[in-house]
Amino acid sequence: MASTPLLAREYLFSPSSLEGSALAQQDIDLSLFSKPNAQPPGHYSSHIVINKTRMRDVDIHYVNSPTGELVAEITPDMLRQWGVNVDMYPKLASYGARTPLDKPLGDFIPFASSALDFSKMTLNLSIPQAGLVSNAEDYIDPSRWNDGVPVMFSDYAFSGTRHNDDAQNTTTSQYLNLRSGANLGGWRLRNYSTWSKTQDAAHWSTINTYIQHDIDALKAQFTAGENSTRGEVFDSLQYRGVNIASDEEMLPYSLRGYAPVIRGIASSSAEVSVRQNGYLIYQQSVAPGAFEIHDLYSTTNSGDLEVTVKEADGSEHHFTQPYSSIAVMQRPGHLKYEVTAARYRADSGSGQKEPTFVQGSAIYGLNNIMTLFGGVTASEDYQAVNSGAGIALGALGSLSADVTVAKTRLDNDEESTGQSYRLLYTGKVDATETNFTLGSYRYSTAGYYSFADANQQYAGNENDWLYQYNKRSRLQASISQSLFGSSFYLNGYQQDYWGSSRKERNLSAGVNTVVDGVSLHMAYTYSKASDDSSDRMFSFGFSVPLSKWLPRAWSSYSLSNSKKGYTRQNLGVSGTLLDDERLSYSLQQSHANHDAGDSSSLYGSYRSQYANLNAGYYYSSDNSQQLSYGASGAIVAHPNGITLAQPLGDQFAIVSASGAAGVRFKNQRGVRTDWQGNAVIPSLTPYQENRIRIDTTSLPRDVDTSDTSITVVPSRNAAVTASFDTHVGYRALITLIRQDGRNVPFGAIATEKTSGMTGIVDDTGTLYLAGISKNAELDIVWGDTRDQRCTASILLTDLQNSNNPTGIRQARVICQQEQPHDQ
Repeated sequence: MASTPLLAREYLFSPSSLEGSALAQQDIDLSLFSKPNAQPPGHYSSHIVINKTRMRDVDIHYVNSPTGELVAEITPDMLRQWGVNVDMYPKLASYGARTPLDKPLGDFIPFASSALDFSKMTLNLSIPQAGLVSNAEDYIDPSRWNDGVPVMFSDYAFSGTRHNDDAQNTTTSQYLNLRSGANLGGWRLRNYSTWSKTQDAAHWSTINTYIQHDIDALKAQFTAGENSTRGEVFDSLQYRGVNIASDEEMLPYSLRGYAPVIRGIASSSAEVSVRQNGYLIYQQSVAPGAFEIHDLYSTTNSGDLEVTVKEADGSEHHFTQPYSSIAVMQRPGHLKYEVTAARYRADSGSGQKEPTFVQGSAIYGLNNIMTLFGGVTASEDYQAVNSGAGIALGALGSLSADVTVAKTRLDNDEESTGQSYRLLYTGKVDATETNFTLGSYRYSTAGYYSFADANQQYAGNENDWLYQYNKRSRLQASISQSLFGSSFYLNGYQQDYWGSSRKERNLSAGVNTVVDGVSLHMAYTYSKASDDSSDRMFSFGFSVPLSKWLPRAWSSYSLSNSKKGYTRQNLGVSGTLLDDERLSYSLQQSHANHDAGDSSSLYGSYRSQYANLNAGYYYSSDNSQQLSYGASGAIVAHPNGITLAQPLGDQFAIVSASGAAGVRFKNQRGVRTDWQGNAVIPSLTPYQENRIRIDTTSLPRDVDTSDTSITVVPSRNAAVTASFDTHVGYRALITLIRQDGRNVPFGAIATEKTSGMTGIVDDTGTLYLAGISKNAELDIVWGDTRDQRCTASILLTDLQNSNNPTGIRQARVICQQEQPHDQ
């Protein structure tokens, strides 16, 4: 065996290897690029990730290490903003707030490190957990919450019907829902109004108008104007005044402690209307069969929903959807509160009194098992105190119980005192996979009145029903069960009254399952309100995919039967079309054993970049016809112009693509930039990261971008901006020739003066740029002296079409060197 000495040294790549001795004579320093992972120093916009948690993007200055790699100049002030407990480390805290650290991060914080991923321009920091300010894993620093830009908008939903009966009598109806607003700084002004029109009259109704602002330090919202309380301790009350309420969505998901889904059955192409507190808050046309309403915009956190289904033949059936808070529970040490000072707003058309009142409530998590809560409501003629507790039952869910004691002076000067006891339960039985979405029971003594009932005006006649028969008990439940791959649900409620046998009842039950790709459903509904006769309906149906013959299409059959023995059968085809499924359609053929008998219907909807459009047509064998139509969307005025958009959520983003039209976005059906290069992403989650991604396959041939994704964190009701650095113009390969006939040397840096785009010249003197305009000015630099720089002007006539299918153009231009000044 023998050993020989190993000699190691750094090998320097010679640029002359590319072009021989000619390049060696061009006096360009490429030594930096001969080192692995080396990059030019300077300021770079960087993504900051600490222990895999994304922080706000920051512009950071980088310098070269001895090996040529970029090293971030991190300051103690930056670390504090990123949640590092700088004061725990005296050596680190001794530096000035904005003084860059002159040693690796690990020299100040044991086991800490930083590394730059230049390809993703991401600075990854690893900090021991003990060195961070204690926050939840999914914590979003409030400094990242974005209040957005000044905007004005109007979000609308319009629908209408035109019906001709068998005698050719025409009736029409129209409905408009408007949610308008304006943002300035952190202030949000909102108005919610509706308009309805029938043959006889038209009516405007303002549901609420208010102004709102975040209170970050309190994790709460300040609201002034017309709105409603949350209804977690007391029943929800509509008010006109001021309110401060904690906002749980300011907390991370992991630290957070409802509008319901409305299910029903339509026998034909029907119009579904939803009212709450006497106001019409939702109206939409639905296809025959079972329907579900998931996108209800509710104005209060409790208050039963009155649902009306108006069939194409003019018949109606009604039912009530209970709507109330769930079991009251909070995390240990967390306080949820609400304070209101206002004037009570009566239900529309109720004739109630509207006294001033104050109300306060608080919910506090005492420990892992128990939550305590209570509150006070007081006005001139009404005082109530609530007290209760919630208990965690482990795998069985949670249970809360409370009592409200109220003293009331009625409008007839009678005084009454009573109590109301409430029991709420939510949970899941894991052994049987049974979900109790909501279980509630309330019992009130004969002398108890809620605040809303206490404000009923007394006229001294038999119509003053509440004074004789106030509410006694109420039971409601919502249960779902999974069994053998099927989903069962049961929803119901019952309300009775003192001194009367009158009862209000509502029950709905159903089952959904999938067998070999075929969806089956069966549903039953029963309702009885006031002294009206009961109403019931049963339905059965199935849906079969037609993907083998027609992509994204289904064939369906349904049968429905009502209490009067009316039976209707429907056979139809439905599906979606176009590349992003923005067009949907439904064709139905029906047969009934009553009235019109046979009928046909056609329904379609289209999600465009400007609005969502829908239309339907119904024809019956008795020659009656119905045409339905609708449009929903928004008009947004913002600093970059006016944009038409799809319906808005509470928070939305205004996207600018630097004038590039027709650009689409991932997971946003129908959304694309308009002729100004603007688009609206209609719905975002407040206080959380929302990632907006460009669909790069939709970029026009004359558009390129270095950005494909932007992350925004909007505050509540904010309109944030997201600007993509798109380059609109030509893609070109430009050969740069110096005045002496030589090519501009390899490694020279070229910068377009107007856009700031940069590129590196290759070994043939060729530069690639994307998105240059018809006339462009280039600065080219390959050293520090005057003879190591030049400028080039590119005119439209210089750019020659090539046969390249990518549309890349070519040009050869002279690079003019700066002439020395005469002395």
